[in-house]
Amino acid sequence: MGSINFPAEEERVLGHWTDINAFHRQLELSKDDPPYVFYDGPPFATGTPHYGHLLASTIKDIIPRYWSMRGRHVERRFGWDTHGVPIEQIIDKQLQEELGVRGKAAVEKIGIKEYNRRCREVVLTYANEWRKVIGRVGRWIDFDRDYKTMDPSFMETVWWVFAQLHKKGLVYHGARVLPYSTALNTPLSKSEASEEYRDVQDPAVTVSFPLLPLDEQPENTRQSVQKVLDATQGKQVSFVAWTTTPWTLPSNVALCAHPKYEYLLVLDNETDHVYIMLEAGLKVLYKDPKKAKDKFRTLPLKLKGADLAGIRYKPLFDYFYQTFRDIGFKIILDTYVKLDEGVGIVHQSPAFGEDDYQINWREGIISAERPPPNPLTAGGEYTDEVPDFEGQHVKAADKNIIKHLEGAGRLVRKSQIMHRYPFCPRSKTPLIQRAVPSWFIKVEQSVPDLLVNLEKTHWVPSMVKTGRFHQWLAAAKDWNVSRNRYWGTPLPLWVSEDMKEVVCVGSVAELKKLSGFEGDIKDLHRDSIDHITIPSQQGKGTLKRVEEVFDCWFESGSMPYASSHYPFDYPGYDASDPDSGLSRTEGPGQQLFTKYPGDFIAEGLDQTRGWFYTLSVLGTHLFNTFPYKNCVVNGIVLAEDGKKMSKSLKNFPDPMLVVDRYGADALRLYLIDSPVVRGEPLRFSEQGVKQIVSGVLLPLWNSYNFFAQQAALYKKNTGEEFVFEPEMQKGNENVMDRWILAATQSLLQYVNTEMEAYRLYTVVPRLLKMVDDVTNWYIRFNRNRLKGHAAKLAVNGTAETNGEADEETSDTLHALNTLFEVLYTLVKILAPFIPFLSDNIFQRLTPHLPSTHTSNSDFRSVHFQRFPTVRETLFDPIVERRVSRMQKVIEVGRVCRDRRTISLKTPLKTFVVLHQDQEWLDDVRTLQSYVTDELNVRDLVLTADEAKYGVEYAVQADVKNLGQKFKKDAARIKAALPKLSKQQIQGFLAEGRLKVEGHELDAEDLRVKKEIKGSKETASMEIAVEGEVMCLLDAFAYPELAQEGLAREVLNRVQRLRKRAGLVPTDDVKVLYKVLSPAAPGANGAAEGAGAMEGEKAANTEISRLEHERVVEEMFEAQAGTFAKAASRGVGKAGDGESEDPKSVVAEEETEVKDVRLLLRLLKV
Repeated sequence: MGSINFPAEEERVLGHWTDINAFHRQLELSKDDPPYVFYDGPPFATGTPHYGHLLASTIKDIIPRYWSMRGRHVERRFGWDTHGVPIEQIIDKQLQEELGVRGKAAVEKIGIKEYNRRCREVVLTYANEWRKVIGRVGRWIDFDRDYKTMDPSFMETVWWVFAQLHKKGLVYHGARVLPYSTALNTPLSKSEASEEYRDVQDPAVTVSFPLLPLDEQPENTRQSVQKVLDATQGKQVSFVAWTTTPWTLPSNVALCAHPKYEYLLVLDNETDHVYIMLEAGLKVLYKDPKKAKDKFRTLPLKLKGADLAGIRYKPLFDYFYQTFRDIGFKIILDTYVKLDEGVGIVHQSPAFGEDDYQINWREGIISAERPPPNPLTAGGEYTDEVPDFEGQHVKAADKNIIKHLEGAGRLVRKSQIMHRYPFCPRSKTPLIQRAVPSWFIKVEQSVPDLLVNLEKTHWVPSMVKTGRFHQWLAAAKDWNVSRNRYWGTPLPLWVSEDMKEVVCVGSVAELKKLSGFEGDIKDLHRDSIDHITIPSQQGKGTLKRVEEVFDCWFESGSMPYASSHYPFDYPGYDASDPDSGLSRTEGPGQQLFTKYPGDFIAEGLDQTRGWFYTLSVLGTHLFNTFPYKNCVVNGIVLAEDGKKMSKSLKNFPDPMLVVDRYGADALRLYLIDSPVVRGEPLRFSEQGVKQIVSGVLLPLWNSYNFFAQQAALYKKNTGEEFVFEPEMQKGNENVMDRWILAATQSLLQYVNTEMEAYRLYTVVPRLLKMVDDVTNWYIRFNRNRLKGHAAKLAVNGTAETNGEADEETSDTLHALNTLFEVLYTLVKILAPFIPFLSDNIFQRLTPHLPSTHTSNSDFRSVHFQRFPTVRETLFDPIVERRVSRMQKVIEVGRVCRDRRTISLKTPLKTFVVLHQDQEWLDDVRTLQSYVTDELNVRDLVLTADEAKYGVEYAVQADVKNLGQKFKKDAARIKAALPKLSKQQIQGFLAEGRLKVEGHELDAEDLRVKKEIKGSKETASMEIAVEGEVMCLLDAFAYPELAQEGLAREVLNRVQRLRKRAGLVPTDDVKVLYKVLSPAAPGANGAAEGAGAMEGEKAANTEISRLEHERVVEEMFEAQAGTFAKAASRGVGKAGDGESEDPKSVVAEEETEVKDVRLLLRLLKV
């Protein structure tokens, strides 16, 4: 098989996997192996998979495949996130079109049972598409045994998890400020609230808050207040605050200043009032303060924000004065106050600002017993707590509130501001921030435990663990787990009307026992259980379930337990024991902890605030451990222009079209060999996928294809099938064989080390280098050995095989054996990464295995095999070192040729390699024939004598680095660099350190440049430097070199023929030659006009043959001395009047030398 269509071949392999039920067969083969536990984070099935999903799926496939081949049983179950906003949005859109209403109004109209029925109906809309796409990219995972967060068994475990936290006192009822839709009467998640922003014009007002008299100030503030009063000489002094939400002012309870900022006393000339504010805020009051000098002046006194703490002021309104008069209406401090926004003092309305809420809770102004003022109905209208504006919607009330403040003399300035503002994506109305009564799980008190548990886990990349996730955990706040929604797992809380009696239910059986309900409870959604009540144990009548459902992140965070219905379906579960399931060593926990914590999870960087976080919190609360040991975090896949991928913008290619064009292996390898696996963003490029095909997959396939051709040629020449012999390598002395075998073992050892550490981003580059080593180095340098040379040997007209032929056949067998072992090992190593092509090649290689290898195993797939074990007997670090250095020399030589645009077919005279390490030079000397052959040079000079070639050193400073490190001394250091001696510079190169002007410099500070002093001798030299090696290529084209090179090659063929014929040096022979026509490519033209084309082709072929014949004739004439011994009776042209007695022909062969096809014939005289 020659050319290959990778996507078509992958479809064939997929069919083979289906036929043999490959994934389940792998699970069956490994069922007795130790478990390796992988948790799959559940996606929503409300859309088709995008590149982010495919990236995560690739990582989630590679690692389980690897560990399965390493002898572990890896169960892989797909999971679905089936509750929450995305599903409700679909139904709301349907209901808006059908009924003209959505959200709460729609639920009230059709009933929650019908609403949830519709949700259930659309949950898995794209499940089949997911199954198709995920399967097509090669991921093996069980969709038939998937888990869904809406399954009753899953939901019951979610109840159990919550009940354990409730028993531990970790659950409480409080409030949280959330984006809130007054049109839908419901809070939104932050992600949902960020979907739609619009540019809107809102009022911006600055309001005054007069200081209370000195005798009404707290004792600890009076000194600061007195300073202010002294400086203002009896004038009215006020704090001022700026806001774009006047409707929040009736709920003001405090003002916030920055503790470190410096506040001014500003005397307004128009009102004769003094305002305490930041200098940066003057532009709010006076637009251009420099031009408004006549409108204000600043007084000499300046105060730090810390000096203002606790100073009390007169409230704007008295609606909530009685509640907060002893604790509020004062200056508090926080660093969230911005220097470039407003006037430097922020009005606090805790129910309508998240920062306000947290700061005022911290300061004790609000608490569970003293909630923040929240005088709004569900629809955002003022209640009777604010009688002046009762019934008015908050946004409509802005105008009236401003008018009221103006009448009260508290309005300092008013204007309009254009800014970006969030809108409800469903109702298209402005959102507000609002404190919503919620159920919380305590997290803040567990931060130390979370950080300790974090240290016990391994993260890739590690910077996510030590940076982003550590910071997130360290600053963790109590978790609001309730949502005012309909389609979700209901909170299992039954409460009395006064909320004083709370019962938390942990199972269906417990609910039936507590409620006395005798019917079947087959579903746990709201429509199935909200009607069930529990009698009060405190004489409070009937307990009803709270209306909220769980945050869907609580559900996904429960998946390590809920996906297997823990503890209910585990041996040892005792429903009568409230602690059953909590012990690690008894009951259900005994089995759970054989595979918990899980070995591995993987998701995107955004999950540090999502799934990673909720898993960690719940695991710590339940068992004081994270439920995973290793976490791989990928970055975000962006469009090629660096923007977020958007279906509406159509700025990325459809993933399945890319797979159809290039194959899944190419897409997988492209994604894994990118910054995204290091947690960095990737700009997706289809061209990058294409380059993986041409740069990796095709060379790998061609390597196999070349092997297959040579194995077929071996059979043709010997009549025997090639069969791999593992023990043959013990006696293999060929240096390139030893190198590639040793390199394979080094690769294998490296892959195991890195995969055990989950560093995929280090593994893939090494795998790609190995493919390059096999294709572009081993095969390239051993083509003739692999092909074999089966000359026709005639003695008295009879073909015979002699010892020399046996030796050559043995060498070919060694090369084939080596290439087979390398390919066979490599496809196993590559199997987790490119499962299709590796299995394709594996299936084609297995017929060459000895029967002893295949008799007791299932060889129908590479994925059924064990990962290769390291064969330490094949390690050869010296040979690897030598070949590595040879490769560097050849690569630098190619650079020299490329710079001069000299083809490798043009022979050159001299290639000089300069290096100061004698061992380095000796290593290259052992392989110098490979260097001269590959670079097509006659002479290779390996030397440390730089003086002979006029090598000069120039030291360049990294100016930026020097400036940062040495400041004012940097200029003096730079000036001293030209005075450095050659010995000093060489010492720097060797040691990486150098002292200049009393300062020690390192490799980051200096760049050393090697140059050649211009001279006649070096005029034709092309120079290249790579690290410590310097190479000089004589680029002058000497005409005689081409003849010499051709003569050497032909002489080599003649000598080989002599050996095959069994001739000794004293045997005289004559060499006859004939130049043959160049090999014609296979015809593929159309029938029409074929005759004319064939005639033209034949004419061109004969012209080429005649030109080659002229070159060969001139070579034999000019290089006659070269053939004096090997062809002691001369050289002649076959069929040119020479008498050729067939009996005197002892050997002949057709060969190709430097693109010239020759027939060589030996006549024994």
